[in-house]
Amino acid sequence: MRTLLTTIAATALAACTATAQDRGEVRTPEGALLDTSADLHYAPGELTEAQLQASNGDMFEQSSMNVFRRFPRELTEEMVNFYVNALGLRSLNPIQLTSTQQMILTGVGSGQVKLSAGQQGDRQYDLSGGITGGTGIRYLRFTYPDADVVRERFAAVGLPVPTFTQEDGFASAVLSDPAGLGIVIAIHPEAQDRSDDGVGVGIAVSDLAASRAFYREFVGLEEGEPFTSEQLGLTLYPYAHAETTLLLYEVGDGLPADTGSSGIQYVVSDAALAAARADYRDIPVETPLNRLAGFDLTTVWLNDPDGVTNYFAQVGPNSRTAREAAGD
Repeated sequence: MRTLLTTIAATALAACTATAQDRGEVRTPEGALLDTSADLHYAPGELTEAQLQASNGDMFEQSSMNVFRRFPRELTEEMVNFYVNALGLRSLNPIQLTSTQQMILTGVGSGQVKLSAGQQGDRQYDLSGGITGGTGIRYLRFTYPDADVVRERFAAVGLPVPTFTQEDGFASAVLSDPAGLGIVIAIHPEAQDRSDDGVGVGIAVSDLAASRAFYREFVGLEEGEPFTSEQLGLTLYPYAHAETTLLLYEVGDGLPADTGSSGIQYVVSDAALAAARADYRDIPVETPLNRLAGFDLTTVWLNDPDGVTNYFAQVGPNSRTAREAAGD
């Protein structure tokens, strides 16, 4: 097993979070300290009405969206084995957020699935009932050119081999990751292996009109034509940015809301502008505009109408992302 699996040390997150709250500090679910100084924001009146009313689509700096996948700490080894070894996603250098906590990064095309053990405050991991059992991010969709290669990877690491059926014009399988999130594996002969064409993110919503407006008009994603998935028995509404597509589907009111197990990250040129636009529209803020200490990273964490975390992240010239892009 990769040395990555043995480098993940446990940390007393609950105690850390309580202590941070007592001191008026803001931390990530992994315990990293965030600077939320007021000088990160635009000054009142600095932005025009037109700037505040615009979507954030013109600020995207990456040809994909990233996915955060949070889970209980005790499942870390199983989650890494599933995503890296069974699904075959590219293993990238992890980020050391604190002395005892890493964020495990896997590559999907130009984007990432970020594996992170930890939970913030009262955010809930509730994936019971499967893809239609509640609102929030309920499944991820990966594509591969060869079902046999996928079967061999699962068998090699001791996991049940996916069962593929012919639906929607291609072979696909539906299963769950070790922490209960739905996984759809689709086989397309022209696809790149390891899903390097990108990832689909299935989001169950309680009010389709409100969620469509949020992702179209505030986030600024490209709205596609809805289509029916025979395999899932759902009508899906796609919202895309290059390699990554969010697939919205309505499950109605009154179902449990999973708001802690997954989130979407957009790499943008101006996180403060995204924060100002959110304030202008009264969009709920999960974590205020902040800078991650020691990482030259400015983010604001916003919620969609069902509480799904939408992270807007701006990387500075001294960030690890910028240095790696420059070949340093």
